Amino acid sequence: MPTITMLGSPRCCEGWTRRETLKAGALSLLGGLFDQGNLMALERSGSTHVRPGRARSVILLYLQGGPPTQDMFDLKPDAPAGIRSEFRPIPTSAPGVSVCELLPRMARWMHKAAVVRTVYHNGGCHNNLPMFTGYDVPPPDIDSSRATDPPGMGSVCAYVDEQSRGRRPLPAYVCVPAGVGWGEYKRKPGSTAGFLGRRYDPLCTECVASVDNPPDRQWYPQVVRGEPRLVAVASGGLSADVLDTRRRLLDQLDGGLRQAESDALRGYGATQQAAFGLLTSSEVRHAFDLGREPDRLRDRYGRTLFGSSTLLARRLVERGVRFVTVSWDNFSNRYQVSNEAWDTHENNFPILRTTHLPGLDDTYSALMEDLNARGILDETLVVMMGEMGRTPRINDKGGRDHWTFCYSVVLAGAGIRGGSVYGASDSQAAYIRDNPVHIRDVIATIYHCLGIDPHMPVYDRSGQPHPVAHGGQPVSQILA
Repeated sequence: MPTITMLGSPRCCEGWTRRETLKAGALSLLGGLFDQGNLMALERSGSTHVRPGRARSVILLYLQGGPPTQDMFDLKPDAPAGIRSEFRPIPTSAPGVSVCELLPRMARWMHKAAVVRTVYHNGGCHNNLPMFTGYDVPPPDIDSSRATDPPGMGSVCAYVDEQSRGRRPLPAYVCVPAGVGWGEYKRKPGSTAGFLGRRYDPLCTECVASVDNPPDRQWYPQVVRGEPRLVAVASGGLSADVLDTRRRLLDQLDGGLRQAESDALRGYGATQQAAFGLLTSSEVRHAFDLGREPDRLRDRYGRTLFGSSTLLARRLVERGVRFVTVSWDNFSNRYQVSNEAWDTHENNFPILRTTHLPGLDDTYSALMEDLNARGILDETLVVMMGEMGRTPRINDKGGRDHWTFCYSVVLAGAGIRGGSVYGASDSQAAYIRDNPVHIRDVIATIYHCLGIDPHMPVYDRSGQPHPVAHGGQPVSQILA
């Protein structure tokens, strides 16, 4: 029987104390899978915080960089020049609700959607943490996730899903086409499990991003092409022999770990086996295989990285995945594509007119049509947001700059009272006039639709409880 040595103490096969196991579980040998906060969450958070919800799954369309509400969902045609949009508002399928003229297909689905026009947070610009967690204390580094971060919504869903339904072939939480920040060689905070433990981190695909005529120019971007892929499966990156060797090694490790006192450490082997199961399962390979979709539908979503990723999100929620983040992100550090994403400091209107709004319009409307045709729109919550908005005033380069004081979030589908607008901005969409909505209230609304109590506690590494929505309250006026 092999001996496992941790912290220089070969006591695994002789039996560890619970205290030693907790300490060991926080170390990198186990990858942070079983830190103390995670164990406390497992022990203390019970099923009393979960109830049947309208939404079985969530698709979060995350527009990285900050989409401009003044040019999309809160146009102010009577504002002075230098502030008002070049685009005009058009009526939608919801009486009294208008959107930008470059979103005509999306306009046909506003009777299923709610627009919250008065969202704000105090977490600073380009900070993703508030949008995924509701926690808006500015972190020391907005580009790096930490094990002390609060868990994102998808990770909380993964935790609740495991407690209520156990492990299943597909993970509960997936990020496509990659983890937030992957295209910049970063692991940005917000979308990870933080102090809940890496066990509940998302499964992230990877991608190759390209444009039709490289190289791309920053403020004159082209449509970004590409598809999300499970690299180890789709590209043959790991052979069956390599997988088998790694499996045998883990079996040997697991043989020693079974002697440990902690149930959590015994679960480590199961976690690793589940990871191998993902790589070798035909069900998983089929779920991530966009080639099984008809060309006509793929064309409808758009032959873009964002369109293909959104189509994959539909395939995943249809198969029971609880939370899928689809990020329209910056991939410029890895590939020759523009780095602005939705961060339109220059040429705001040409960028929106030629690439961003037409692409978003096609993909969003295709998703709504597809979910509805398959009979799963009423059990799928579709959320569209970015990490902030943009300034009402147009700068001298024709762009809009960072703005966190008032912006819009759109929610549609399961649990949402369609055709509704909540909150009102001032005459320039600069500041909130009526009914402010902190981002934590949006997070609480999403949890409510999922049947998760927004006040459910999870425990950090010091054992302190934190409500998953950080004090946010559901926006009852937009709930069905």
